[in-house]
Amino acid sequence: MPALPSYDAISSLLERAPIVPLVGDDDPDRATATARALGDGGLGTVEVVMRSPGALASMKAILAGTEGLVVGAGTVLTLEQAREVVEAGAQFVVSPGLVEDIVRYCQDEGVVCLPGTMTAGEVQRAHAMGLRAVKFFPASLAGGVPMLKAFGAVFSGMRFMPTGGIDAGNLHEYLALPHVLACGGSWLTPKHAVAQGDCAALTKLAREALSIAKDTRGAN
Repeated sequence: MPALPSYDAISSLLERAPIVPLVGDDDPDRATATARALGDGGLGTVEVVMRSPGALASMKAILAGTEGLVVGAGTVLTLEQAREVVEAGAQFVVSPGLVEDIVRYCQDEGVVCLPGTMTAGEVQRAHAMGLRAVKFFPASLAGGVPMLKAFGAVFSGMRFMPTGGIDAGNLHEYLALPHVLACGGSWLTPKHAVAQGDCAALTKLAREALSIAKDTRGAN
C-alpha cells in the first residue's frame, strides 16, 4: 500500500484546488468515472461518502482506477467504520461530528482526520486533541461565513473545511476567508449527471469551481 499523504501534503494540494467534491454512488464503475471526470476538471481530491451499502466498494474502485487523486472516506460515524475505510485504503477520513475515538484511531494510523464541528466548544476540543483542521458542518445552518469569521478570530491556528449548503453561487464567499482550507460539497456531482454518466458535465462543473477559486485566491 502506498504511503499515506500527510496533512501538509493534502493542505498543499488543497491550496491549488480548494474544493472537495462528494461522491456517493453504489456503482463502482460509475463512481470511478465520476472521480476521473472531476480530476479531469482539475480537482485533486474526492470524498466518497459512506452513506450506502456499496460506498466502500466504490471507494476501493476509485482508488484502484484513478491516478493522482487523493481519495478519502466521508460520513464516517463509528470507530469500526473508521477501521474499515482505513483498511480499505482511505487516504483521509471525514466525519459529520467530533468523535474522539475516531480521531485518535486516525492519528495512530497516520491518517488525516477532519471531524465535523459547528460550535466553539467542539473546535476547542479538536484543537486540544492536536488537530489543526476540521470540517465545519452543516455550514449554512451553523452560521455560514459570519460564524467562520468569528472562529477565525479566536482559533488562529485552526483551518476549516465548510460543507453543507455551499455551491457555485456562494463558494467565493467561503474561499475568501484565509482560514478556510477548502470547501466540500455535492453540487459538483448532481444526481442526474452522475446517473446519466455525463462526465463532460461533471468536468465542466469542476473547472468552473476551480476558476472561482483562482479568481478568489489568485492562481498558484
